[in-house]
Amino acid sequence: GIMSKKFSQGFLMLSYRHSFHAGNFADVLKHTVQSLIIEALQQKPKPFVYFDTHAAAGRYNLRDDKSEKTGEYKEGIGRLWGRDDIPESMQPYIDAVESINPNGELQYYPGSPLVAKYLIGNANRLELTELHPTDIQLLQQEFAGDRKVRIQKIDGYKALNAGLPPAQRRALVLIDPPFELKTEHDDAIRGIKESHKRFATGIYALWYPMVSRAQVTRFCDKMSAQGIRNILRIELCVKEDTDGFGMTGSGMIIVNPPWKLIQQMEQLLPWLTQLLAQDNKAKFTLEWLVEE
Repeated sequence: GIMSKKFSQGFLMLSYRHSFHAGNFADVLKHTVQSLIIEALQQKPKPFVYFDTHAAAGRYNLRDDKSEKTGEYKEGIGRLWGRDDIPESMQPYIDAVESINPNGELQYYPGSPLVAKYLIGNANRLELTELHPTDIQLLQQEFAGDRKVRIQKIDGYKALNAGLPPAQRRALVLIDPPFELKTEHDDAIRGIKESHKRFATGIYALWYPMVSRAQVTRFCDKMSAQGIRNILRIELCVKEDTDGFGMTGSGMIIVNPPWKLIQQMEQLLPWLTQLLAQDNKAKFTLEWLVEE
């Protein structure tokens, strides 16, 4: 697992991951990319569906004991908060974070479902799945009464099987597993492969942690070998690779990225890597795993 062995037991780990790490450098990358894809989908008037397979709680209090103790958000969203030189393409993401901090103090951080809710506009639907009993309750409270949102306590990949292809014929699928089980890399690849068979034109965005370089290389090689074309990889490491337990960076693998995304990331990644760097070995990768 990613974290120290102590947390490798089931759901303990799930809640641990989300609340301790909310707003960290990995979330900044993930939610920036998510925002840019949603913005791209909105360029056309036709409706689309947003699927979130591992939706978690929706909102995190950065002032609670868990977050304050690790302080990870201070090295993530904290480094962007209040700056006046934010690149224009990052603004939608920043706006989403500001929307739940109306007094200008950084207290709450939006998980991917809330980032989507803020950016998605009224024509579009959100399909959220989560298995963690506490998180799904928080999610239901967060979206109470919102008719555009369906929340289900089922396996995210099963939900995709049932939900694809969507009637709207356009979708963004965000897959953000906790990676606390040995099988999760393979599950994610299988999930994308099966979904892609049902709905080849969907946009699939898969988040992954950088813990072991060898493991990530294997993962990317395996993803490239699935017979799926048009796969982009975006990775931002804030410090030198280690073989330890700590996460030194994170990445996104995106099937069918909007064409503008590559351009936007070419501009953003150097700036963002410099801003989030924790040592002088910070680096980014932007490459096609498989071209169109």
